[in-house]
Amino acid sequence: MDIEISPLRLDEAEALADLARAVWNVAYPGIIGQAQIDYMLDQRYKPGLVRQLLARGDMWLAARAGGELVGFAHGYPLDNGDFKLDKLYVATELQRHGIGGALIRAVAERARQHGNDRLLLRVNRQNKPAIEAYLKHGFQVATIVVENIGEGFVMDDYVMIRELTAS
Repeated sequence: MDIEISPLRLDEAEALADLARAVWNVAYPGIIGQAQIDYMLDQRYKPGLVRQLLARGDMWLAARAGGELVGFAHGYPLDNGDFKLDKLYVATELQRHGIGGALIRAVAERARQHGNDRLLLRVNRQNKPAIEAYLKHGFQVATIVVENIGEGFVMDDYVMIRELTAS
């Protein structure tokens, strides 16, 4: 399967929101429950918000197969010189086919080109498949963050870091 990775287009915001909903509804029900899934999707994946983040200059990369959106990554530089990989999702049926790794490499290359030394991300501590994937791609657990995100919901995450200078 040929995968093309390039910047997300404004007209793909709805497809991205649909893909996020499909992936989250498979990955997270046993971890955070449907109410928190719906709350977080509504907060983070509205097409208008995606377009707004694109307009402010955040990096959004799309992975496409046959012109169809099959994965995406979102990130932005932090004030301390790190680059935050904020979102990375691949269509459930295409996971473990190298798409996530290709997105990580593309994010790392762009972050390195902009002078960032490290990639930083947060991942739910119960999301074992994602943690294993990030470890495979050079990330290490740095710390734990438990954050109240409103409406009685909590994020219980590992912060993982990957050095870019040694890549």
